[in-house]
Amino acid sequence: MQVPAPFEYERATSVEHALTLLEKYGQAGRVIAGGHSLIPMMKLRLAQPEVLVDINELAELSGIDATPSALWIGALARHADLLASPEAGTLFPVLHDAERVIADPIVRNRGTVGGSLCQADPSEDLSAAFAAVRAEAVIQGAAGERAVPVREFFDGPYETAVGTGELLTGIRVPIRPGTGSAYAKVGRRAGDWAVAAAAAVLTLDGDTIDEAGIGLTAVGAPQFVAAEAEDFLRGGAATAERFAKAGAIAAEHCRPAADQRGPVDYKRHLVAVLTTRALALALTRAEA
Repeated sequence: MQVPAPFEYERATSVEHALTLLEKYGQAGRVIAGGHSLIPMMKLRLAQPEVLVDINELAELSGIDATPSALWIGALARHADLLASPEAGTLFPVLHDAERVIADPIVRNRGTVGGSLCQADPSEDLSAAFAAVRAEAVIQGAAGERAVPVREFFDGPYETAVGTGELLTGIRVPIRPGTGSAYAKVGRRAGDWAVAAAAAVLTLDGDTIDEAGIGLTAVGAPQFVAAEAEDFLRGGAATAERFAKAGAIAAEHCRPAADQRGPVDYKRHLVAVLTTRALALALTRAEA
């Protein structure tokens, strides 16, 4: 039977209280919200926090709101909340695409958007989606608030820019007119981790690609981003041929590892196909 190591439990009643507790316990403390990532790791003793700080009562971190310039997603928003948000689905269809293929309804009803980002699992879906849309992670600590681009948020597998005594409070996604987005994923079965997945974002200026974002999951892309493919697309025409070339570039520059989900060549093939497919759908949505 899998049993976590002994730990203490504290329930935060406000953001300020949570920060006080995190500062008090330092590296011995861990935040718990949905718990779908942390609890299994604790059962396997891959994580052994001495104290869990429960933030589930912090309603101020659960909102999803849109302004003319940005979409705000609270760190405590559940996956089901993001999937049900009409603003998120209209402004950034890539987020709804990704949420539909995350685990199952039970997990989506409890798991949180912020928890998924902070877990920093190399196969996590939303990390690639938020990297593609160039979102910002808003982090609060005793010294105040700071915004970190999601493309700089991940320090490595299971490591992020959130420091000791700090708390991710939300994700800010900038809104740009003429933008379309999409997410394409291949898994071994419904709700599974990706074998490979691609998020694509296109901002058009007439027939020209003014800006492109490509996020990759589960294939060893640095910071979940296919930067070389983005550079190729930027400033050029939005054509099927160029999308296929961008897919090939993304496949060339990622670093997948062979495992039970498939060999390296197969994963590179998927990257090329899924990137091309996501770009084509993003273009259709941008033109709609």
